[in-house]
Amino acid sequence: MAVAAGIFVLVNDAAMMAADSGGGTPISTTEPRINERIRAPRCRLIGAEGEQLGIFNMPDAMRFADEQALDLVEIAPTADPPVCRIMDYSKFKYEQAMKAKKARKHQTTVQVKEIKFRPKIDKHDYETKKRHVIRFLESGAKVKITIMFRGREMVHAERGLAILERLAEDVKELCTVESQPKLEGRNMLMLLAPVKKEPVKGEKAVATEVPDAAEAIEAQEVIEAPVAPEAAEVPEVPEATEAEVAVVEVETTDAE
Repeated sequence: MAVAAGIFVLVNDAAMMAADSGGGTPISTTEPRINERIRAPRCRLIGAEGEQLGIFNMPDAMRFADEQALDLVEIAPTADPPVCRIMDYSKFKYEQAMKAKKARKHQTTVQVKEIKFRPKIDKHDYETKKRHVIRFLESGAKVKITIMFRGREMVHAERGLAILERLAEDVKELCTVESQPKLEGRNMLMLLAPVKKEPVKGEKAVATEVPDAAEAIEAQEVIEAPVAPEAAEVPEVPEATEAEVAVVEVETTDAE
């Protein structure tokens, strides 16, 4: 009993010490330690511009960060010594959140729809389910086709295979068979994937024809624009020859 009591006291004291030091089991977090939360006595310091500053004692590194009004962030805690960088941690977290949001925006998720058939399905039900398969494929989703067997229907599994092959042939223009028919327990499965749509060449040709039409309209407007009347040409006066000038001088002398 004394030994058991001693063990209990030791365990209780350890629990009390853990509670006093911060609340028992440490909480796991993915965020790095910053500023006063860094417990290492020294670190390898990286400046705000990415330059290597060397190994500093932790108080000196924190003082160096405080002088620049920035944070000291522990980016490699498992290194010896740990690697810390001077940065604006709030701005860093905001940029990381924006990058994650942008990545989620451009991320595409592929949906998988499931259609179940029975090996004794009639023609009307088959056509109805086939329309659902076509609708799912046109929306860009993959389609999982399941043939469900019951009881002694497993003896004639070829009937289910015939239905899957028939369906794959009917929708072959819209999809490809990603997973060939296979038997899993009492079900036979097949996976269809939609065909990626290629840009139509006609759309590109129409786009190139639009500027030509605009140029034709502009040329027509230029042709139909009124042309300003040109100024009337002044007839040129022929210059007098030397003989005519001499005759004129003689006549003027006789007149005098």
